[in-house]
Amino acid sequence: MSFYSVEQSRPRLHRSELAVPGSRPEMFEKAAKSDADVIFLDCEDAVAPDDKVDARKNIITGLSEVDWNKKTMMVRINGLDTHYMYRDVIEIVEVCPRLDMILIPKVGTAEDVYAVDMLVTQIEDATGRTNRIGFEILIETALGMANVEQIAKASRRIEAMSFGVADYAASTRARTTVIGGVHHESVVLADAKDGNETREVFWTDPWHAAQTRMMVACRANGLRPIDGPFGDFGDKEGYLSAARRCAVLGYEGKWAIHPSQIELANYVFTPSREEVEKAQRIVEAMEQAAKEGKGAVSLDGRLIDIASIRMAESVLAKAKECS
Repeated sequence: MSFYSVEQSRPRLHRSELAVPGSRPEMFEKAAKSDADVIFLDCEDAVAPDDKVDARKNIITGLSEVDWNKKTMMVRINGLDTHYMYRDVIEIVEVCPRLDMILIPKVGTAEDVYAVDMLVTQIEDATGRTNRIGFEILIETALGMANVEQIAKASRRIEAMSFGVADYAASTRARTTVIGGVHHESVVLADAKDGNETREVFWTDPWHAAQTRMMVACRANGLRPIDGPFGDFGDKEGYLSAARRCAVLGYEGKWAIHPSQIELANYVFTPSREEVEKAQRIVEAMEQAAKEGKGAVSLDGRLIDIASIRMAESVLAKAKECS
């Protein structure tokens, strides 16, 4: 192991992240009663320009008056390139002690994070706020992905990063209008053997490289990687497939843009009973091996060693967090 120690961000259960437009206050109570781990009240893309001031007021009222129970409450502010952003931060942070985190959209450089950090720090100092606000960073542009490693270490407030696939696709000029799904032309063909047979078609994931890079930047800096939206909320299987791909990579959760997606996210990002039982057996087998002076042992016909212990302990820790 490296001598360098990675400090982990503040731990929060973050399997499902429900997006709720600030312009739709009638949805707040329902969201509060949902099973979402994290809720973000949106000032940005889900709110039309003419409604942004009212949406901000709705969010202030909602954070102050709705019983959100133990949910992590977050607000997505408007982008730094708009004149709405500074008012979002000042007006909400100054009067909403229930706010836990700020979601910063379209972050392109580490300096973007620094700017918001400076403003939030001054507000906390001026108001005597003791509940330190965390940040979630939205990586959703080519610039942001190009600088993702520097962004990940830009502030000690950063706890998580989300991959915003829709704006990322627009930024990279990807030939798709699908939010979070695959594309019918994102395929490779098997080698041609002769001119008469039908060649096998294999799907590829156009977002895999970007999601992997962001995940590595997160884990190298103790942050939670979270996958962003899946636009077709009527496609249950498509959502599950997208979530599972990210879970395999090491992501901790996924956005829900519709209440029906909350249960799906919680299911995918909660270790199954089979996974927990297998992890427990690995731990027990290695404990027995240690008593016998062995550094590795066979379990179910497979070699397990110290690395296996680390993976198993990660599963057990996650299961305990979800219980």
